[in-house]
Amino acid sequence: MKVTELDEGQLLRRVARADRAAFDELYRRTSPWLAVRLRRRCSDDGMVAEVLQDTYLAVWRAAGTFTGLQGGGSAAGWLWTVAAHRLVDAMRRRARHPEVPAEEIPVRHAPAAEDEALAGSLGDEVGVALSELAPELREVLHAMVLDGLTVRETSILLGLPEGTVKSRARRARSVLREALS
Repeated sequence: MKVTELDEGQLLRRVARADRAAFDELYRRTSPWLAVRLRRRCSDDGMVAEVLQDTYLAVWRAAGTFTGLQGGGSAAGWLWTVAAHRLVDAMRRRARHPEVPAEEIPVRHAPAAEDEALAGSLGDEVGVALSELAPELREVLHAMVLDGLTVRETSILLGLPEGTVKSRARRARSVLREALS
């Protein structure tokens, strides 16, 4: 079977056996959306490129740890988990050695693909409730619920104190509960 006919889980299992063609195909398929997701959480293109490189290096080395559907996860979810942890690590390194940015990077105001997909897949009521959440609440829910990050990881990723992350998550859940009742 050609590597182009395999799904991402099958590609990962082949990568675990050091199949370079499978790795190349996995990278070709997944790196564009992974870069977009990383850019939604980090506006530094250099850091995103570094994290992407670290992610695929980790994938090459640790593809054998992917358990697939037997473990309850998808290949895309596993890749995102690896990337999200690499992003948190990069942000920790930067916090220890802060750099002064050369210029202000413009804030992107386009809705995330995950937001649009989540709103569409959960129905109109939930989609409307999510879209009406304050951006800072939606951002915390995004990191903790969709990305599966811990409070600590979310705190590092968003540059917020852990207590703020906890209170925003609690407030977001409360607002959603009230909007949906």
